[in-house]
Amino acid sequence: TPGSEMGWSILAGHKPADVAADTFRYVVFQNPDWDAMTLNFDSDMKKADDVAQGYGLNSTDPDLSKYFSHNGKILMYHGWTDQLIAPGNSVNYYKSVAKKMGGVAKIDQSMRLFMAPGMNHCNGGDGPSSFDAVTLLEDWVEKGQAPAKMVASHSTRGQVDRSRPLCP
Repeated sequence: TPGSEMGWSILAGHKPADVAADTFRYVVFQNPDWDAMTLNFDSDMKKADDVAQGYGLNSTDPDLSKYFSHNGKILMYHGWTDQLIAPGNSVNYYKSVAKKMGGVAKIDQSMRLFMAPGMNHCNGGDGPSSFDAVTLLEDWVEKGQAPAKMVASHSTRGQVDRSRPLCP
């Protein structure tokens, strides 16, 4: 996504990111000596998908009806400048759940997605990226108050210098 370029060095350096290489090394191939430079994109990605399915690691199933039937709540957030996981993945997943479950109105009391402009992978970046998702989720589950906004702040040298509401 435009704006994430400053974080691309972790993905486009002289060696692959450790988390990616280690996933193939220890989970996919179960071989601590596996060399990332031997990756065969066509066959190895198929193997990775198969292994992920076996462990339940590919969380792409949009049918959350069982979870929602138990009053389950999902509060998702993603930074628009995430340099590791494309932000569109979260948007696409949210849309796929809405479509499968009968539309946004059908999932609105069970699932919310907040996108954070300028937030990198999980936090940090030029945009406000600190917020209290736990209290929002707690209020949603215990008091039935679905989050209408999430107030995010940005700090410089430990001092909050700006904040903004993030809308679902």
